[in-house]
Amino acid sequence: MISRIQLHSDGPAFSRLVWGAYRITNDPERREIAHIARMVDTCLDAGITTIDHADIYGGYRVEALFGEMLASRPDLRNRIELVTKCGIALVSPARPDHHIKHYNSTPEHIRQSLENSLRNLKVDHIDLLLLHRPDPLLDGAEVAGVLEALVAEGKTRAVGVSNYTPSQFALLQSKLSIPLVANQIELSVSHTAPLHDGTLDDCQRLGVLPMAWSPLAGGRLFDPEKGNPRLVELLTDLSARYNAGGPAAVALAWLLRLPSKPLPIIGSTDPQRLQTLTRAGEIELELQDWFRVLETATGRPVP
Repeated sequence: MISRIQLHSDGPAFSRLVWGAYRITNDPERREIAHIARMVDTCLDAGITTIDHADIYGGYRVEALFGEMLASRPDLRNRIELVTKCGIALVSPARPDHHIKHYNSTPEHIRQSLENSLRNLKVDHIDLLLLHRPDPLLDGAEVAGVLEALVAEGKTRAVGVSNYTPSQFALLQSKLSIPLVANQIELSVSHTAPLHDGTLDDCQRLGVLPMAWSPLAGGRLFDPEKGNPRLVELLTDLSARYNAGGPAAVALAWLLRLPSKPLPIIGSTDPQRLQTLTRAGEIELELQDWFRVLETATGRPVP
């Protein structure tokens, strides 16, 4: 059973593993309402209670599809936490006024995006709103004002960011009277930069938990052409030693071992695979095994 953890002393409690719903429109069979409900039931059976969204996922279609499922299964709403993101503006038939991909961090857009998400998800609030990408035109004071207002109005219980550097995080936090409770970042055995660029150090210092998107490198980790065969071989050997059920669970356990306590976001839409990945929560990698994975992933020993 996956454990729960509080994102911040003033933030909500989430499950240590998060299910990312971003792929549910990719496969016609798996976008069926019954299949989505089955995925959520599988998550809950394993202790995964937190569901990650963004307004842009599936060409702006994922939230509405998930909302249809929630409308058919109202018993699920009080058993899950909903995360969504805003700020990226895609060129899409769903947004005919977008002529170039850009960012929009104006207070008007943030408010409108959240209200659209609430309508699409068919809920009256979400648990965490994230700004999806750093925006060079973001006005910290203006954005702080709208984020504080949305929390005060009860439309989101907490706010955070995604893909922010420590300095970008610090700038926005300096304008806020409420805490940013999360930074959702790319983090995996194949993308270890946050271990060294100050991002995870800053999360520990501030008591903010990182959420890890693409924790299996978007599937590239196990791609015969794009992956690292030596790393896959090591993860497979460790899986057998720890009875992990597969190398992917070991890769997630490697992240869970970090003292910043990241929350990996799993994007699988296969219930059986999802159940296998939750084995990561049962694995406590030994110290030298953890460093063996790091050395193999980076191709060099630690200095």
